[in-house]
Amino acid sequence: MKFGVIRFPGSCDEVDALLACERYGDAELLWHGDRDLHGADVVVVPGGFSYGDYLRAGAIARFSPVMEAVAEFAAAGGLVFGICNGFQVLCEARLLPGALLPNEELRFICRQMDVVVENADTPFTRTCARGERLSIPMKHMSGRYYAPDPMLDAMEANGQVVLRYAPGGPHNGSARDIAGVTNERGNVMGLMPHPEHAVDALTGSTDGGKLFESLAREAAAVAA
Repeated sequence: MKFGVIRFPGSCDEVDALLACERYGDAELLWHGDRDLHGADVVVVPGGFSYGDYLRAGAIARFSPVMEAVAEFAAAGGLVFGICNGFQVLCEARLLPGALLPNEELRFICRQMDVVVENADTPFTRTCARGERLSIPMKHMSGRYYAPDPMLDAMEANGQVVLRYAPGGPHNGSARDIAGVTNERGNVMGLMPHPEHAVDALTGSTDGGKLFESLAREAAAVAA
């Protein structure tokens, strides 16, 4: 199976995401100006500051030619994984519900966080157990997840809230402690923490690798 990792002007975590993906399958960088996804089975929209985060984070990247192809890919059931700025891009593109607002403390946050797996029955979390805690770093300025309460209620009922920040830990003020969500269909996911920085024991955690492994297994099973 093959991962495709998008590179926008201003991306800064696409290489780390690529290296993380290469632990679990083939991987290739995809250019933002190219609509060709090069046969990717999973598309990763990485972290960084696409287009300098002008206007607001992810607002310009959503108009890139590659995102037109990603929208078509997702509509056909393809797996799309957005990390940090990638989560912001997917929300701006309306491939995920809700929005990412400036952090509650109004400053850039960079710290190791524990997140709790709320739904282990997704293509992104099947190597995890429900209730499992994953240690994954987060680093962002606009990561406070927001959606109106009726929408949040519907998402909770549909199993779309996949990750929550663990109780007792400081975070960004996200509604209901939400760290990661899927679309209604369950084939597109975004999260603010950076699993690509938690795939090697040298970094202190390999927990992020479980998400990439889950995707690789799901894509392989679909292709079989």
